[in-house]
Amino acid sequence: MKRYALQDLIKWKDNLDRKPLLLYGARQVGKTWLVREFAKQHYKQIVELNFFTNDKLKQIFADNISPEFLIEQIELLFNVKIDPKTTLLFFDEIQESQRAMDALKTFNDSVNQYHIIAAGSFLGVAIARQPVGQVDHYTLYPLSFCEFLEAINQEKLAQIIQSGNTEMLTSPIRDLLENLLRKYFYVGGMPEAVQTYIDTDDFDEVRIIQKNLLTEYRGDFSKHIDAKDAPRVRMLWDSIPLHLFKENKKFIYKHIKQGGRVAEFEVAMQWLVDTGLVYKIYKTENAKLPLSMHFIRDYFKLYMMDIGLFCAQAEIKPAEILLHGTDIVSNMNGALAEQFVLQELKCSGISSLYYWGRENPATAEIDFITDTNEGCIIPIEVKSANNTKAKSLKVYIAENNPKYAIRTSLNQYRVTDNLYDIPLYMISQIQQLLRK
Repeated sequence: MKRYALQDLIKWKDNLDRKPLLLYGARQVGKTWLVREFAKQHYKQIVELNFFTNDKLKQIFADNISPEFLIEQIELLFNVKIDPKTTLLFFDEIQESQRAMDALKTFNDSVNQYHIIAAGSFLGVAIARQPVGQVDHYTLYPLSFCEFLEAINQEKLAQIIQSGNTEMLTSPIRDLLENLLRKYFYVGGMPEAVQTYIDTDDFDEVRIIQKNLLTEYRGDFSKHIDAKDAPRVRMLWDSIPLHLFKENKKFIYKHIKQGGRVAEFEVAMQWLVDTGLVYKIYKTENAKLPLSMHFIRDYFKLYMMDIGLFCAQAEIKPAEILLHGTDIVSNMNGALAEQFVLQELKCSGISSLYYWGRENPATAEIDFITDTNEGCIIPIEVKSANNTKAKSLKVYIAENNPKYAIRTSLNQYRVTDNLYDIPLYMISQIQQLLRK
């Protein structure tokens, strides 16, 4: 299975100013596989240090975290010779040892010729509580739509999307991409679910895998968070589809349980965000740079990390997505389309994401806004193919006169003045399309 993250790891390896790399990502998104595959292709050997399963490692790092001492001890423990140029050191489940995280800084300070990648299922939680400095960061997400296409032997379609060559999107190609997009909506991008679909072509088998993953996550809630907060995490996690199915997708604590309050669920929500299972998108009423200084903390929407898991959590049946003629964009108040767009933007490297809204008119709300390196703020409205009037987008354009505005649906690509109609399956390429 091809992951585009491999190219980013190669750039990290070749960077002369390379630092130890912290690899983030929720459980089961393929972090360990990625590091092993990367090592197989670009190093003579990989030395894996798993701090969850090997207590001897914790003892070694507890004594001394100078690089010279650690390298010597690792060589003795694993009976290997570590060549800095040809060996990849993989610190897995590093969140289990704060001393190991501290050691990353010492490696960077004194002997940064070593190639070190550190990962862990709950690394985001650990780093949020105990920061370390002088490291590089990378986040691995579930497979994007283009990665999904390549996994199912549709490389040419993925290449058309990535090239931004909209002239290749003839009517038959658009129909094919829409059909495959429906499948991606159901299967999602979790590697095990995608592989199951490839092996079986059976959506029921895919759903079994997704349900198993959801069960594992719920088990994590009990194992890795205080007993008093675990039930709140479960309630919050289970409520996400409920919120997104509503026309007003703002997260409301009282929808979790009667009388629910911020203070009661604050820790639980932050834990889900830190693990990478949930994305929190804040509202802003001011489309001004920097966006990070103008959001409203009490207004936000929550999304899950994977659209396939979202469908499994919501008990969405295959026919509700895959049946030809079903409007997958406006169906369920646009929840699936918004979830998809968010994932694609994240995978494409767009991390600064908010949504825009006005109380007057009350219906004026833009699904996403983001900014570019050129200092432009871009509104992104998700619409169904048969309803692309986008009244809210008109309100936004009238107030803010943006250089670019994006409307995404299943309609074909076109540009009218500064309004870009971009097909859903190409939304990951907005930065490239805006440069055309």
